[in-house]
Amino acid sequence: MYNTDMPTRAELPSTAKLLRSTGIAIVTAGALLVAVVLPSEYGVDPTGIGSALNLTEMGEIKTQLAEEAAADAAMDAAASANPAATSTSTTSAPAASGTPAPMVAPVAPPTPPAPPAPERQSSIWGTIGALIVSPAAAQEQRQDEMTITLAPGEGAEIKLTMVEGEIAAFAWAVSEGGAVNYDTHGDGGGQNISYEKGRGISSDEGQLQAAFTGRHGWFWRNRGDAPVSLTIRTSGTYTAIERLV
Repeated sequence: MYNTDMPTRAELPSTAKLLRSTGIAIVTAGALLVAVVLPSEYGVDPTGIGSALNLTEMGEIKTQLAEEAAADAAMDAAASANPAATSTSTTSAPAASGTPAPMVAPVAPPTPPAPPAPERQSSIWGTIGALIVSPAAAQEQRQDEMTITLAPGEGAEIKLTMVEGEIAAFAWAVSEGGAVNYDTHGDGGGQNISYEKGRGISSDEGQLQAAFTGRHGWFWRNRGDAPVSLTIRTSGTYTAIERLV
């Protein structure tokens, strides 16, 4: 039987080579952690690479699911500790699929932010300025309506493409007897923001003002035992509306 020869001292890697290989491995692992792991797992994107690869949105959804699971566990623990309150705090969504779309009141166009006070200027320059500014300031107003169906445990996300400072009016409602958890948030250009969150909500309305240029909208999840239908109406000068999840 042949035994492998032991390597000589000259064949073994030097201490310098080992340190260099270790350093390269540490730098590579750190780069992957910052560029891939943090955005995809925790929604943290310090480099902007996660947003470019659509990993940040994945991390945000995972984080939200973890928060919802923790909140549900806390509610279950509270219900177990206080059985008397269980009957009043638990409601079941209406059974049956094919639930008709809920009625949502028409959405009024959002009130545009007040323009800055004009400076004193001659009538000639004022006229020229009005001719230049007016066409650029006049943006097309649009209205949209979308209806989605959420199975038990299913989530959905709808976002508007908006410019910083742009305002969109909205109103959404769940089919009668249903309720959802929601998170109104936005992302774009490596930035993320959460505007509002709610649990067990059947409807909401108001105005959404973009904190920065990007996509802003809503994520809903049906935590009930039966499918629900959700209808959202929006109005504003946003560029597009799309379902992402």
